Amino acid sequence: MFILLSSLGALVLIVFASLFIISGVFEKPKYLEPWDKTYEQKFDDPRIRLVACGLLAANGHNMQPWKVKLDKRNPMAFYLYADSDRITDKVDPDSRQMMITQGTFLEYVKIAGEETGYQTAIKLFPEGLYNEKSLVESMKNKPVAKVTLTKEKPQSNPLYASIFLPDTNRSAYQPTKLTTGQINQLEHINGDAKLSVEIYQDKKNMDKLSDYAIKAAVIEAGVNRVMKESEIIFRANEYQKNKYRYGFSVDGQGTTGIMLGIKQGLVTLFPSLNKGKAASDLFIQSTRASVDSTPAYALIISKDNSRSSQVKSGMLYSKLILTAQKLGIVMQPLSQSLEEYPEMKDPYNHIHHDYAPGGGTIQMLVRLGKPIKKASQSMRRDVMDLIISE
Repeated sequence: MFILLSSLGALVLIVFASLFIISGVFEKPKYLEPWDKTYEQKFDDPRIRLVACGLLAANGHNMQPWKVKLDKRNPMAFYLYADSDRITDKVDPDSRQMMITQGTFLEYVKIAGEETGYQTAIKLFPEGLYNEKSLVESMKNKPVAKVTLTKEKPQSNPLYASIFLPDTNRSAYQPTKLTTGQINQLEHINGDAKLSVEIYQDKKNMDKLSDYAIKAAVIEAGVNRVMKESEIIFRANEYQKNKYRYGFSVDGQGTTGIMLGIKQGLVTLFPSLNKGKAASDLFIQSTRASVDSTPAYALIISKDNSRSSQVKSGMLYSKLILTAQKLGIVMQPLSQSLEEYPEMKDPYNHIHHDYAPGGGTIQMLVRLGKPIKKASQSMRRDVMDLIISE
């Protein structure tokens, strides 16, 4: 019996060791290098240093859809373009999330500029708005913003340190409600009359918003083209994460420690574990788990749905994330009910009827609270991959 148990123990160790090797956990995670606070210091050009900070911003599907063109005539200016090759048009057919993502980037650049001694003047759509009938072509030809730097004395920005923290935490949150002081700080970070931040933690609105989140997740899980879009950018192991450096991964789902190696190994050996019905079921389960441990929700609402308002909503979202981090609060988007593809029409209309009755647009719905455990930093590309070479 002892020999049999020893043999079984040895077999288990071999299996676990094999899973760890297959998962690539011994690979150096190059995709995490941009999170190092010294990373941007490798570059002499102040524009690239600030772009390296912008690279850490929250972004839809972790596609990092940013392209940067350095101004040849002005060494203190650059142009930000939406990378039309990274559109997720199944889940974001109107490219609204894409524009929000441009704003999250710009706010990180602005905050990093203040901290490191550069005032950033941001002009949105300096060469005119997109032609919506030829959107992809417009994204290639027209910048979202022109950013002009002016050297000045560095000013300590209390939000700067939070740039280097994960922007999303999908773990369970403590049941503790936000204090009145915390809510006031978060709701009053906005200085744009066309935007607002609204926080809810009363039972009636918690139940209603939780219901929207779950129903929308169930709908999305049943739309094959949307789930396939996510499946394509899933990185099963460290080798893939180092190769692509964008998209989804097991650790992005909240898995850490020993279980990360085991799950990555299993998904690499058995890809079906993260495809089709298995992926849909997991998505619904994780949404339910998130909702069940959510003490509060926040909405970002704009008075209109113009491209400029979408970008500004992204800038506000970055301020919300970083201010929350400073208060010890984390967040996770649960914005499926805000997506514009046909199957989501009913939840979209109903949530807007309830929370934006004046004709505004809800740009973000997020859960927020104090985390039970820390989140992992997600994949990031090398900053030079964003620079347009001419």
